[in-house]
Amino acid sequence: MASLFWVQPPVHNPFANRGDRGKVVPPVDFAAQFKSHRARVEQGLDQLVPPATTRPRRLHEAMRYALLGGGKRLRPVLTLATVDLFGPRATDALPAAVALECVHTYSLIHDDLPCMDNDDLRRGRPTTHKQFDEATALLAGDALLTLAFQLVARHYAARPALAAALTQEIAEAAGSERLIGGQMEDLLAEKKADATADELDFIHLNKTAAMITAALVSGGLCGGATDPQLATLRNTGRHLGLAFQIVDDILDATADTATLGKTAGKDAKAGKTTYVKLHGLDASRNFARQHTEAAFTALTALPGDKAFLSALIESLADRAS
Repeated sequence: MASLFWVQPPVHNPFANRGDRGKVVPPVDFAAQFKSHRARVEQGLDQLVPPATTRPRRLHEAMRYALLGGGKRLRPVLTLATVDLFGPRATDALPAAVALECVHTYSLIHDDLPCMDNDDLRRGRPTTHKQFDEATALLAGDALLTLAFQLVARHYAARPALAAALTQEIAEAAGSERLIGGQMEDLLAEKKADATADELDFIHLNKTAAMITAALVSGGLCGGATDPQLATLRNTGRHLGLAFQIVDDILDATADTATLGKTAGKDAKAGKTTYVKLHGLDASRNFARQHTEAAFTALTALPGDKAFLSALIESLADRAS
């Protein structure tokens, strides 16, 4: 299995030594804090997703196989780190974080299917349809998507306005104009010789950045963020999501399968429209850095201690898998 890419503190961290007003504070213990957030996510996934013994057993085994088989846990960690900015009076964001990971994992299961990217490897293991079968994988993805909204409804029932806001945020990010629309445009752009930069940005902004933005905004909603703060989180997520996907394109072209934990070079083989294909490696690296810096800049407008979020953003830009 590929190792986590953020076990080392980042080289550049503009919030590591200064508070909101320029006061010097100790550098964030990034690795320990990330490990703590990730452990909480793993516990939440195990507790909030139906046990593998739930009938029908094969379906729930497949759901848990896909969901609990490792992964970066970027989106739920972003949610937990964002809600921390708003202090101890914030609402528990763990159910929302788990819901986001359910949606993300559903998208990976479907993305790997033979009718989509037809991939055999995910998170260093056989993809769900290889471990089980196509029909079971399809239903496991459907069930995880549905479970996300069950979790929001169940766990935020006492706060209906928050439940409605989280439902709207996640549903819009995962819908036909964002995540699924980005997947469709990605498929349409395969082997397209005249793909444009605008088409490429649409794919990246929706296939990837939409759910990363939803993760940040969900944390803000649980924290009671104001409308201007939510707008700042959306701007941060937009740039972070673009940077993340551009780095993904670079790694697909430069890293090996063992490091990635998924099939390397599959974008080029499928003729996909990527930043590397359209702009080349050097320009893609520059674009990734520009969007990373823009995410840092947006982050400065948020309250609280932003050291961990800043370190996380930097680690994503410098990751090797």
